[in-house]
Amino acid sequence: MAQESADLASDYQFWLQKLSAWEQASSKETQKDTCLHLSGFQEFLRQMYEILKEMDSDAILERFPTIGQLLAKACWNPLILAYDESQKIVIWCLCCLVNKEPRTSAESGLNSWIRGLLSHVLSAFRFDMKEVCLFTKSLGYESIDYYPSLLKNMVLSLVSELRESHLNGLNTQSRMAPERMMSLSQVCVPLVTLPDMEPLVEALLTYHGHEPQEVLAPEFFEAVNEAFLLEKIVLPTSSVVSLWFRHLPSLEKATLHLFEKLFSSKIICLRRMECCIRESFLPQAACQPAIFRIVDEMFRFVLLETDGAPEVLAALQVFTSCLVEALKKEKKQLTFALRTYFPYGAPCLAAALSQHPEAIPQGHRLQPLLHISQLLREAVEDCTRGCPRNPFESWFLFVHFGGWVDLPSSRP
Repeated sequence: MAQESADLASDYQFWLQKLSAWEQASSKETQKDTCLHLSGFQEFLRQMYEILKEMDSDAILERFPTIGQLLAKACWNPLILAYDESQKIVIWCLCCLVNKEPRTSAESGLNSWIRGLLSHVLSAFRFDMKEVCLFTKSLGYESIDYYPSLLKNMVLSLVSELRESHLNGLNTQSRMAPERMMSLSQVCVPLVTLPDMEPLVEALLTYHGHEPQEVLAPEFFEAVNEAFLLEKIVLPTSSVVSLWFRHLPSLEKATLHLFEKLFSSKIICLRRMECCIRESFLPQAACQPAIFRIVDEMFRFVLLETDGAPEVLAALQVFTSCLVEALKKEKKQLTFALRTYFPYGAPCLAAALSQHPEAIPQGHRLQPLLHISQLLREAVEDCTRGCPRNPFESWFLFVHFGGWVDLPSSRP
């Protein structure tokens, strides 16, 4: 307990010093430092709130005499307030300081001061010239260039610059420097949930330069992915695909987020599964073979770890059905596509499974079913003869297609 108290005191002093430094300086490096430390500061605020909510205002001020100073610095930092999670936690902490029954003029004055801060935070965060000064300077713009629609104008200007840079291709003199791309993406980290920032976020995600390494900050990808998964922003499919294609941790997190939604209930409802899977954007993104292979490997791991649990099998089959539908919308030749997506399964088995049984008249389904059964039997026999092909891969390919899997049990 004493160690936890000492750690909190150390963290408290660290963040108070950080906030003071961010307040006193407006350099490019200061802004970078703010963006990179924002998630840590939010976690500190959450921990503080858990402590503050259990204390009355007098006890809070006795234990943390400079808490008002710390929260005020947070309230007047535009980069902190631009992120809605920060606004929410700051408001919670400020509410803990309000004395419900002020007995002295000092306590009444403190309440009035807190209400002023709350009013500032709750005022939908207006971008005026003073608040965006740090943002504009770090991007090389003069604040005087824009007045009524400052943020919107800046975003449109940057989007136009990104598009021109993209079109210039190998003309290095006309392209945006990788260092500036990295800096721009870092600046956007706490601002990705603002509606006016959506065009810039999309332009960054779909920008493809010719540098051998990624030019955008991983923190940017993480912030966009989290906002997308929590439905705080809306992105077109092309931007989502680009996000997951360029940043593997975001794709893995999106897949785990889907698994959590699918398997959080013990009741298996195929309609609910289909709805969750469609809304996840993963089937559409999985039309890219590289993305599909990652998602499919994660399904494989969960399937093996759960010994083929029915809900995992059902989810895999629904996901495959949604993928096939997405491939058809993209007008891809399905038989060829399945060979690309399942390179370890027998190509003839992929071709046989590509036709859904419901598309075959009921009286003619037995023959293709027997053909599929024969192919699976041959996979097992080939293994006994020393063939390098793994029969598990053929079975794994087969269980993706729920129509054929369930067909034998539906026969009279």
